[in-house]
Formats: sequence, structure tokens, C-alpha cells
Amino acid sequence: QVQLVESGGGLVQAGGSLRLSCAAAGRTFGPYGMGWFRQAPGKDRTFVSAITWNSGITYYAESVKGRFTISRDIAKNTLLLQMNSLKPEDTAVYYCATPKDILWRDLRVQNSYAYWGQGTQVTVSS
Repeated sequence: QVQLVESGGGLVQAGGSLRLSCAAAGRTFGPYGMGWFRQAPGKDRTFVSAITWNSGITYYAESVKGRFTISRDIAKNTLLLQMNSLKPEDTAVYYCATPKDILWRDLRVQNSYAYWGQGTQVTVSS
């Protein structure tokens, strides 16, 4: 079984920055893909960003393009999300996730993922 642990959330003013991290136990991320999703109060969980582990191909939701950057530290087996120019609309619990196998999947789709972290809270004040 794969265990994922997010960290780095917090409270920031609009325009500020945070960097989220996701560490894995049970297996290395490679060659699997990895993704970030978020869920605001009273809302469905939605796609934020994803990356292929070996090639580093990235995907972003339109709402975060130009502000968020996804990356991975291969040596540390860690997934990262750098969030800049944060807006109050970014307030949510952020989750990292990984699929259960190496079959090709659309990493923008929530049902492509089998393992999820506990989430980390990001709050952006106006």
C-alpha cells in the first residue's frame, strides 16, 4: 500500500507564495504520474496540476497557469507545487495523488488516481 503525506500549507495574504510538498512511502513515484487536486468548502474536488515522473511533462488547470509550477525531486522521491500570486479563490485543502499502475492515464482526471494524501490547508486572505 502507498502512503502519501502533504506539507507546506498555511495562511498567506493575497499575492503571496507557498510551496507544497508530497512525500511517498511504500514505493518510488517513478515511473508513475503524480497530481495535485484541491477542494474548497462546499465545492467538489478539482484538478490543479500533474506531472509525468520520468519525462517531467506538466499539466495545469486554466485557473492556475502562469502562477503555479509543479516539479519533482527525483533523488528525494518528492512532489512539489510552487504557488505564486495567490488569490482568495485558491483557498482550499490541497491533495496529492498517484495512480495504482503504469498504464497510460489522463492525469487531469480524478478517477485516474488510486492513492491520496491526507491534504494540507491553504488559506489566502484578501
